[in-house]
Amino acid sequence: MDLSFTPRELEFQQEVRQFLAGNLPPHIVEATASNSSVFVEKDIALAWQAILVEKGWAVPQWPTEHGGTDWTPAQKYLFSKECYLAGAPMLIPLGLLMLAPVIMAFGSDEQKRELLPKILSGEHYWCQGYSEPGAGSDLASLKLKAESDGDDYIVNGSKMWTTHAHLADHIFCLVRTDSSGRPQQGISFLLVSMDTPGVSVAPILTMAGDHEVNQVFFDNVRVPKSNRIGEENKGWQYAKYLLEFERGGGFSAPRIQHELQRLGKLVAATRQEIADFDADGEIARRIARLHIDLKALEITELRILSSVSGGGNPGPESSILKLNTTRLEQSINELSVDVLGYRGFPMNPIADGIPNRPDYISSVVPRYLNNRAASIFGGSQEVQRNIIAKMVLGL
Repeated sequence: MDLSFTPRELEFQQEVRQFLAGNLPPHIVEATASNSSVFVEKDIALAWQAILVEKGWAVPQWPTEHGGTDWTPAQKYLFSKECYLAGAPMLIPLGLLMLAPVIMAFGSDEQKRELLPKILSGEHYWCQGYSEPGAGSDLASLKLKAESDGDDYIVNGSKMWTTHAHLADHIFCLVRTDSSGRPQQGISFLLVSMDTPGVSVAPILTMAGDHEVNQVFFDNVRVPKSNRIGEENKGWQYAKYLLEFERGGGFSAPRIQHELQRLGKLVAATRQEIADFDADGEIARRIARLHIDLKALEITELRILSSVSGGGNPGPESSILKLNTTRLEQSINELSVDVLGYRGFPMNPIADGIPNRPDYISSVVPRYLNNRAASIFGGSQEVQRNIIAKMVLGL
């Protein structure tokens, strides 16, 4: 596989760099660097999204008829890489990169006309209602019930670990519309406005003290059947399609490269503070191993991107990416905490005022704590291995 870029692609890379240099506000870079959660704050993400929408670069993954860029796979990769290296935040993917592909593939023409422009503009801010108490990795056992009542469904139950539900104005949900057959056969994909009577949100605080996830309750919530995506009881098919984009629809290698660069700055600052730091070279060896693994991930992403450039979905390879991305990110988190050592105990070591300390250091420990959940959310590591065993290895 030829990993070199053409002169035209390198020219595009320079165009992206110039755009970022002139249009990426410093306060957005600062907020992104200090963020310890999965997503940056809503106002930061939407501010950057608005800038990209104005430029026409917000959704390179979308078809051009819906606002996409018609970029080549290499251009998409270079754009993603340069954004991360410049310190830009990841746009919130819940609507843009998870729900939108489902609407494009399975939604009605009316749903496409109504919803896609609002997702793109940020007018609609979505959250995902998949997991429930007792139905996380075993998602097919979900029990959120949607009973038919004329042109509506009456929805009762709850969703758990719902990221940004306290900020969202809409939620896309998997609901139980039939319990007579196999669990996967009675699920439907439903869109619900968060201001509908009977919908309520309870916060769940993480170990790092962040409020990012929630439990969402549905108490006799009346939802029009016109809010259903696709056919009734076919939601499992749509859910699996969505999860392929959640687990492997983007580029993780450039983001991890940026995180490795930040780790390098932390190591350099620590060397200045501690004369005999890493005297045995163990930290250097671990960093070298991370760089090797990152290169393997980058090549895998480029190969998969090439295969889906015609508009297909990522397929089971998304599980391979999910496994390796999580492992790499957690390894960087762990090594960062090891480098920080006892200085990380206060959870905010920048407050001690030691010179030459990178500003983002205050997020090192919270980022480590929050990212322990990456082994579970989006599909646990065990589930990903089962998918690979079945769909890739044929076991």
